Amino acid sequence: MNDVIIIGGGLAGLFNAILLNRAGLRVTLIERKTYPFHRVCGEYISNEVLPFLEALDIDVHQLGASSINRLQVTAVSGTKLSQQLDLGGFGLSRYTFDNYLYQKAASEGVNFLLGTRVEDVQFINNQFEVTIPNQTLTAPLVIGSFGKRSNLDQKLKRKFFYRRSPYLAVKFHVRVDFPYDLIQLNNYHNGYCGISKIEGDKHCMCYLAHRDDLRKYGNLQGLEENVILKNPYLKEIFEKAEFLLDKPEVINEISFEKKEPVDNHILMSGDTAGMIAPLCGNGMTMAIHSAKILSGIIARNYKADTFSPAKRAIIEQEYTTEWNKQFAQRLWTGRQLQKLFGNNNTTALTLNLLNGIPPLTRYLIGKTHGKPFA
Repeated sequence: MNDVIIIGGGLAGLFNAILLNRAGLRVTLIERKTYPFHRVCGEYISNEVLPFLEALDIDVHQLGASSINRLQVTAVSGTKLSQQLDLGGFGLSRYTFDNYLYQKAASEGVNFLLGTRVEDVQFINNQFEVTIPNQTLTAPLVIGSFGKRSNLDQKLKRKFFYRRSPYLAVKFHVRVDFPYDLIQLNNYHNGYCGISKIEGDKHCMCYLAHRDDLRKYGNLQGLEENVILKNPYLKEIFEKAEFLLDKPEVINEISFEKKEPVDNHILMSGDTAGMIAPLCGNGMTMAIHSAKILSGIIARNYKADTFSPAKRAIIEQEYTTEWNKQFAQRLWTGRQLQKLFGNNNTTALTLNLLNGIPPLTRYLIGKTHGKPFA
């Protein structure tokens, strides 16, 4: 007896679950892992989400979130761009934040199937059949929040899945002497690495690299020594940092290709609908905002006893329109900015240009951020 099945328990999935449950819908969320667990993520969130979180009685600073109000972007040459962040943000690990939201959702009545892998999703006669091991669940609505890349993308024959991506991402937690109020984005050949404070005395360090460089040098250590640590700022951080995780979190074939917010009648939320280039941050922010938008549209239009194909079409059209209005330009800007980095010479030239034109720097930062929402 489900109104909505949510596939994936990241930020988009968890916020959709909380909001739809509060709207009176029967929600089941399926997550292949068991909380708490780490995710590959930069773990920086723009303060544009704070009014919304406060309305939900969520105080991230009680969870130990840091406050971040400065940005630095660096190049292998040593060139550095420094900029105040007008809106600012906070740092909080997914290990802590996702687990907090899971506990909140479960206590409010959301049904969770953890440690459970979705094998298939079929849309038949205006209803979904979601296959998990030894069971098939049904619901009128399915939300896809299964992240950056999933086997379900292949099963659904999503176009971006067949355009192979050359990027991998790696995340560490470290203890290091580094400013608490700063997010630093350090560039090198074919990639960049972000570092910023999270809760406690920890920092999140997450880097993007090209698979050709990994193949060339054989393993992550070789990649780091021969490519990533060519950036002098990163070299100093790596040399001084105490690495806290038993092993880094790694994800392959990260795609920044355009995705669709509705695919096979599944309503996609968060990275599943579109991923902003990590250089621009704010993937977590977009996941949260997309959940607010989607859950609101569903709550306004869904009634279990009268849900028709026409009502489904209204939900899908409203969501597509609002998604594009809120995020399409941000995603496009992120993809264009990413093209300016990754080549050592181009990166240095870009940073020198931006150093000379502060209003342009503020404008570009603003184009990758949204406005506060509640």
